[in-house]
Amino acid sequence: MDRADHAPAGRFDGLEHRFALRVYFEDTDLTGVVYHANYLRFMERARSDMLERAGIDQRAAFEAGEGAYAIRDMHIRYRAPARLGEELIVASRLVRLRPASVHIQQRVMRGTIILAEAEVEAAFVSPSGRPRRQPPEWVAAFEPLVWKES
Repeated sequence: MDRADHAPAGRFDGLEHRFALRVYFEDTDLTGVVYHANYLRFMERARSDMLERAGIDQRAAFEAGEGAYAIRDMHIRYRAPARLGEELIVASRLVRLRPASVHIQQRVMRGTIILAEAEVEAAFVSPSGRPRRQPPEWVAAFEPLVWKES
């Protein structure tokens, strides 16, 4: 399969993960502005890609009966609209690592302009939905990626 046939992938720039996307018609409302709930989809794609780039195989953990991440808490602030056809970046930083959760800051940007920003807590839960410790190899993969304010 040609590389051009693969899904888009983000990359780490130091400790920050950057995920590029384009705004399509389906992302917008009648006025051509991105519908507010679609920012959540953009951020979810970026988080999933960030985990994959960090070496985290969510699907394998779920299929092995270990568990999966569930969003426990999210605070989002909308600053400016994105519009049809624009190219955006979702920048994500792992800011806190706990035994059973990760805290991620995310910004949806057009160039250097922040359009939306969120604080996200993803908790690791067992198949029954109860909180549980993350797999040790995940914690080891995350530890060097935690953003430290200077």
